[in-house]
Amino acid sequence: MEPLITLIGTTTALLALGVLGVRPLRSWSRALRGGLAAMFTLTGVAHFVGLREELVAMVPPLLPAPELLVTVTGVLELAGAAGLLWARTSPWAAAGLGALMVAMFPANVYSIMTGASAGFSESLPVRAAMQAVFIAAALAVVVHHLRARRAAVAAGDRAETREAVLS
Repeated sequence: MEPLITLIGTTTALLALGVLGVRPLRSWSRALRGGLAAMFTLTGVAHFVGLREELVAMVPPLLPAPELLVTVTGVLELAGAAGLLWARTSPWAAAGLGALMVAMFPANVYSIMTGASAGFSESLPVRAAMQAVFIAAALAVVVHHLRARRAAVAAGDRAETREAVLS
């Protein structure tokens, strides 16, 4: 549940700052990128501190080297979080993180089905719904970038195209 709270809370706070006059944060896509970056920083750090043993236990036994897999996914989440903060890499980071979430979802299912996880957010319907929200948020970043770029190219304005890529 903490990742969902982080995503919503950070995105809302950044949007509020935009309303209060912080011009770069007036864009919902930038606020969402910030929310996703905060969420993936939280989950990425958890791969190394605090929840490492629980995450290793979530890896299905068919997969080799659970500790290595947890380390690699943690590094990818932290790199993706950083990539979301730079406009030029944000659509690539969002797409990569979306694919990573899809790839890691079976570990969540395995954890829930074997009883390794407990609590409200660890029922399969709740966990699937949260995962869908996370994937939709990452997809929204990619779609926004593609639409802004397409609109700028259609307008034929090089400055607009550059700005669309950077937003």
